[in-house]
Amino acid sequence: MTDRSSRRAIAVVFVLHGLLFASWTAHIPAVKGHLDLTDGALGLALLGAPIGSVLLTAATGWLLPRYGSRAIIRVALVGYCASGPFVGLAGSLPALFFALLGWGAFQGMLDVAMNTQAIAVERHQHRRIMSGLHGGWGTGAFLGAAVGSAGVAVGLSLAWQLLLLGVAGVAIGLAPTRALLTDESVEPIGVPARQRFSALVLLLGAVCFASMFCEGAAADWAAVYLHDDLGTAASTAGLAYTTFALSMVAVRLGGNRLADRVSERRVVPALAVVATIGFGIALALDRPAAAFAGYACLGLGIGSVVPSVFSAAGRLPGLHPGSSVATVAAFGWAGFVAGPPLIGWLAGAASLRDALILLPVLTAGIALTTLRTSALRS
Repeated sequence: MTDRSSRRAIAVVFVLHGLLFASWTAHIPAVKGHLDLTDGALGLALLGAPIGSVLLTAATGWLLPRYGSRAIIRVALVGYCASGPFVGLAGSLPALFFALLGWGAFQGMLDVAMNTQAIAVERHQHRRIMSGLHGGWGTGAFLGAAVGSAGVAVGLSLAWQLLLLGVAGVAIGLAPTRALLTDESVEPIGVPARQRFSALVLLLGAVCFASMFCEGAAADWAAVYLHDDLGTAASTAGLAYTTFALSMVAVRLGGNRLADRVSERRVVPALAVVATIGFGIALALDRPAAAFAGYACLGLGIGSVVPSVFSAAGRLPGLHPGSSVATVAAFGWAGFVAGPPLIGWLAGAASLRDALILLPVLTAGIALTTLRTSALRS
């Protein structure tokens, strides 16, 4: 086994995770129409996936020290690929919710295990790879969204699409996992792992919560803000989230080299300041062009947060990286779930523009927290 083969293997897993995750989004309107769901009912069903992810991240943190990330990646990858078609076969609201709950559970399990393996590869090779891997996840997500759109265009059902992608995912992704590192590579640094939590884990979890809160809010409310508040066409408004996502991917693909030259402790807070100022000015100007620039700044500002805090969690002494990553990831998924409905509630109480002010407040908190914490020191 070579260092390059283990790095390539985990990169394949990250890309596949993103591809499957995003491949069904283009089918959501068809699923809504087929099941005759209201917007509220669809929103309830869509909560299944992140709830499943939150539940399994905690369980995976318990399993990782016992079985190792390589074994769990193999199980979770097969489960992730096999459970997807059931989402397309759901014939009612409860069936869709529980199908997404099961699919999301394997998403969360694979997410924690693959990030733990990435920490092992970083530690073994003495080089940063986490940011680039998350950039690969984003690339896979863009590819998955394109595949889903093509499937809708040619009339391919969601069940068949996810079945074909699942078979391809197992065929492409399972064999390379033999090159992944064994559990010895993810043993705790320093003293034996006797504790599951520490103040630094909770601090990193809070940062991850804030970052993914912003990400979830951008995903669900960017187009609504551009269309309803600023009066842009629906087709144009949809590009706001695309701008945000592209900025995130750009930061992550270049994040390893940037952190090597400057250090994560400076990069993360500096970029968070860019998000705070850029998005804050965009809301103050309240114009479409400014909004697009603001979402680009928001993507740049939080793009490096999740890879950096996951990598930092794996470096905490006396804690198993899998347990630490699982805790941080659970906080992150909770933020992703909480963000959209809280923004909606605040928008109902005031206005959407006023509600979105919460995002630069959170990025300012990320900047201050990551600037002062010692956890981001390599």
